[in-house]
Amino acid sequence: VLDFFRELRYDRCNRMPAGKIIQLYERLGVPCGVTAVIGSGGKTTLLRTLSRELPGTVILTTTTHILPFEGVPLLTAPTEDEVRAALARSRVLCLGTPAPEGKLTAPSLPFSLLEQLADYVLVEADGSRRLPLKAHAPHEPVIPKEAGCVLCVVGARGFDRPIREAVHRPEQFCTLTGARPDEPASPALAARALAAEGFTQTIVLTGAAEKQRAAFSAAAQQYGLRVISI
Repeated sequence: VLDFFRELRYDRCNRMPAGKIIQLYERLGVPCGVTAVIGSGGKTTLLRTLSRELPGTVILTTTTHILPFEGVPLLTAPTEDEVRAALARSRVLCLGTPAPEGKLTAPSLPFSLLEQLADYVLVEADGSRRLPLKAHAPHEPVIPKEAGCVLCVVGARGFDRPIREAVHRPEQFCTLTGARPDEPASPALAARALAAEGFTQTIVLTGAAEKQRAAFSAAAQQYGLRVISI
């Protein structure tokens, strides 16, 4: 019986019907289990898009702080059985612990359990203060040890703006790249910072014009980074 359910889950998470249009989660290679999303410039939109596309049950949550997802059922201190029941009613569920300003912080249940309860657990694993680019402090990102996939979002609207205006934690960005705070945050510098941090090789570029996409992709390729532009 256990083998049957393992095979059923594998089919739901991995099988792609012939002639099917490739969706974003397939382009990104999002596997079953825990996926951490880091960076800036569109993490929430990416999480919502993936939750709509993924073929199984989905838990949306965080290791830092997020706002509840509009239209998605929310549980704030559930038991294991309550999560199971909620996912039976709704394919997508948001979990988190209430925090100030209407935000949520990390869920009360461990990720090792959550990945058993849902096919996919999507985790926002850092903050960016709504800036399009980001470098990470030593305590960031907060990636669950269970994460089998890490995606980093980069907002192209930050390209070529002064680093001090476009980047969350500009001092760290300058340390990583050797740039000055008043220099423009070029696509090449953004790629250099990502490569220096080394959290993932899969980069999700948002809002890029063709020239920006080409410049960033060329720079990222030099570091072995894979860029998916949306």
